[in-house]
Amino acid sequence: MTDWSIEARGWDDPEGAALRAAQRAELDARYGSDDHEPGAAPSAGDVDLFLVAVSDVDGTPVGCGALRRLDPSAAEVKRMFVVPPARGTGVAAAILRALETAAVERGWKTLRLETGTEQPDAQRFYEREGYHRIPLFGVYAGSTRSVCYERTLR
Repeated sequence: MTDWSIEARGWDDPEGAALRAAQRAELDARYGSDDHEPGAAPSAGDVDLFLVAVSDVDGTPVGCGALRRLDPSAAEVKRMFVVPPARGTGVAAAILRALETAAVERGWKTLRLETGTEQPDAQRFYEREGYHRIPLFGVYAGSTRSVCYERTLR
């Protein structure tokens, strides 16, 4: 039994924007600056799906994740984030599975993602969830702060 529901929201949803701002603040603290994302940040114009996990207990948002199409058969996972009190509850895995299901429904066979060198917890999470390290791709090629992963979906 879960204590949350996962909902599709618009990119500009205020609760989703607050989650992304919290993620940004956490990453700024880890990297010591706000210059830690190669390439263009995701936007309403290029995000195909944005999910928000909401607590069934009190309705507060507890996590989020998005998909941005890379090509006709692949998409990138963006803005995976869970608020600290909800970490370790399974909500991150649930968001990731929901993104994977949505990708398959859209005909995408591969999901890729980028995380950072200062995020060993994220690296462990993606490896545990079946993602394998790949060479840096796209805008991440040549980055000294990026670690990339991929998973083939069934």
